[in-house]
Amino acid sequence: MTPLPRPVLLVEDNPDDEQLTLRSLRKAKITNPVFVARNGEEALGLLFDLKPLPAVVLLDLKLPKLDGFEVLREIRSRPKTKTLPVVILTSSSEDRDIIESYDSGANSYVRKPVDFKQFVDAVSQLGLYWTLVNDPPP
Repeated sequence: MTPLPRPVLLVEDNPDDEQLTLRSLRKAKITNPVFVARNGEEALGLLFDLKPLPAVVLLDLKLPKLDGFEVLREIRSRPKTKTLPVVILTSSSEDRDIIESYDSGANSYVRKPVDFKQFVDAVSQLGLYWTLVNDPPP
């Protein structure tokens, strides 16, 4: 019996970016279930309840309640999730955000393209890589 695909956790507070990301994953024919959290507290609550763990967390930085950096540090502080793939998917191009993301344990940092087609292509590639190509930790 083939195991069910591991979910994707999308942490995004902007409804337009959420819908665009979901549409991009569908367009790439990603069949993994996608769970959406709209703030940092919700993200951690969902994450620690999910079984199995997600294949990847797509994490925005600018979030209500707990920002993306706080979420990332909490993910990395727990044995269960310390090796979980986390991709920062944000509109920030600030060097300090990039540095802090990697210093806090991000696996990748992707700026959300402004152009619709580029956004769809970027999210599609992310989805394909992290759900089909990458071998996540057991």
